[in-house]
Amino acid sequence: MYKKLLIIICMLLLTSGCWSKKDLNELAIVTAIGIDKTEDGYSVSIQILNPSELAGNTSSGRTEVVRFVKSGETVFEALRKLSTDAPRRIYLAHLREVVFGEELAREGIGKALDFISRDHEMRTDFYITVAKGSTAADILNIQTAIEKVPANKLFNALENSESVWAAAKTVKLDELINSIVSKGKEPVLTGIYHYGDAEVGGNIENVHNVSPETGLRIDYLAVFKKDKLIGWLNMDESKGFNYITDNIKNTVVNIEQEDGKITIETLRSKTKVKGKIKKGKPVIDISVTPEGNIADVESSIDLTKPENIDKLEKKYSDNIKEKVQTSIQKVQEDFQSDIFGFGEVIHRTDPKAWKGLEDNWDEHFTNLKVNVHVKAEIRRLGTITDSFQKETKE
Repeated sequence: MYKKLLIIICMLLLTSGCWSKKDLNELAIVTAIGIDKTEDGYSVSIQILNPSELAGNTSSGRTEVVRFVKSGETVFEALRKLSTDAPRRIYLAHLREVVFGEELAREGIGKALDFISRDHEMRTDFYITVAKGSTAADILNIQTAIEKVPANKLFNALENSESVWAAAKTVKLDELINSIVSKGKEPVLTGIYHYGDAEVGGNIENVHNVSPETGLRIDYLAVFKKDKLIGWLNMDESKGFNYITDNIKNTVVNIEQEDGKITIETLRSKTKVKGKIKKGKPVIDISVTPEGNIADVESSIDLTKPENIDKLEKKYSDNIKEKVQTSIQKVQEDFQSDIFGFGEVIHRTDPKAWKGLEDNWDEHFTNLKVNVHVKAEIRRLGTITDSFQKETKE
């Protein structure tokens, strides 16, 4: 009798349904959040899907997303104030992008991150970025071509840029927080900037042009110390960072020749970073082994000669080595912020020595000796071996 009653109760529990469910037509689905600094707190922008424009094959001419902005003493208060504009309950589970304004990032993003990491409704698979030279509200105001939802454009462009260009880096919430609290590694975030007038970019007619006057582009890496933005890397320095941190999937290297250039496509790269204590001081050894194919020849070089391939591989190695060394030098001299995670390497190698270094690691990092070794290989020459260009010069 009791067994039957227990089975019935269990079955009732399993068929109770979702007590807190909400229908889709009751939700305002947020795809992006922008957070900016104000005198009294924060200005929060949200980008909400307009489902009537995204569903079906017909369009009324309205925009696919709508941006609302409100200010509050905290991020959560500003979000709740947005209910005065949004006709539906704000729903954050499909968030794709969080953008911090540069002014706020320089002051510190830690307090704003508390809500993002604490809210039970949010997943952690969105990307976090910085609005370079502008506010996050301006970034979220711009309509984008090809992708109807600007947040999807940013999400996909970040992944694409990291995969084939290697001057950007995708960063999710867990990685960002771990870098902030770590004593041996500082955070980086990728920058986003808008070209053209942000007000014009909010007009739907902007994306009706073949070449939109206003748009969004992925920039290079922002250097942080704890939760504060302290500066920016340029293109080569950002690529150098990704070589060091073994985050190169595919990229391009241009090799100067006497009569032109040769472009090599890096198809894969492996980096090993080792640490040691030598005469009481920390030392880092970096070994990078990239492999690439000849992608573009704008020179009369004879690629059928092995000695020419050897010379190219040497230049290929030197080019990458220079990027790595320039990146390290820039960060050591200008920022004193260990974005490469060298401190974590020393910690893993010699935990006892690390205890004596961690409290003053910024100073040790600035004077840290880093040895860089690059051995690049060219695997293939493409579908042709010899360039026809030397024929045109004869």
